[in-house]
Amino acid sequence: MTVKRSASGRRSIELEVEVPGTPEDVWQAIATGPGISGWFFSAEVEERLGGRIVWHMEPGVDAAGAVTAWEPPRRLGIEEASGWRPGAPALATEWTIEPRAGGTCVVRLVHSLFADTGDWDGELEGIEANWPGFFGILQLYLKHFRGQRAAIIRVTGSASGTERDAWTALLDALGIADAAAGRPWRMPVDAAPTLSGTVERIVAGTLPHALLRIDDPLPGIATPIVYTMDDQVMTSLGIYLYGDAAPAVAAREEPAWQAWMKRRFPATETKETT
Repeated sequence: MTVKRSASGRRSIELEVEVPGTPEDVWQAIATGPGISGWFFSAEVEERLGGRIVWHMEPGVDAAGAVTAWEPPRRLGIEEASGWRPGAPALATEWTIEPRAGGTCVVRLVHSLFADTGDWDGELEGIEANWPGFFGILQLYLKHFRGQRAAIIRVTGSASGTERDAWTALLDALGIADAAAGRPWRMPVDAAPTLSGTVERIVAGTLPHALLRIDDPLPGIATPIVYTMDDQVMTSLGIYLYGDAAPAVAAREEPAWQAWMKRRFPATETKETT
């Protein structure tokens, strides 16, 4: 999908995904702090028109916006000021929820900004490339874990070579290099952290990522990903844990995962826990 341009200077990208649940279920997932924290980043939302929304991307790094449309359970609008990227114009985001027969909804997402040149088109395309992975988490969250308390472990490292090299190394380290969708999977026995479950999907190519539904140490979702930032190939693993014990288990397990990532892909690691 490419950036759409209008004569007014508006530049936008549009995406959609079909997810399980009623409009009310989906609204809770995309428009409330606990819901967003279950599949994206930990967040707080003032649930009203003009309210403030904050996403905690990593320790000390937050993104913030204002609610510009509040029409539960069908439409949510958010505007992030220029702080989302240094020197960038304001970024507007609109979510709409359309119910479908059979207990599902189509979620449509539009990001837009106004610019006289194409200087920010690459940023929009980068944002677009990230959404398929998060949409996959959203689908699994709504199907298996909706409404449950969540905690997130997120660790990041860097790798030498190409994205393809890093992706192969990350799959090998997790023990899923030869795994297929629907197959059971477990971390190698020589890996310090404990993680096991079922492979949902593995996507190579641009912004390679995988979705793993886990059952140990708690029910949840794991999402390895590889990407390039400032000419450096980065590896990242997000682990979403669910249930009342999730915060305590995440706090207990996070140091082992930081050590694992540092050993496998030395870099600055980050953590997020809701």
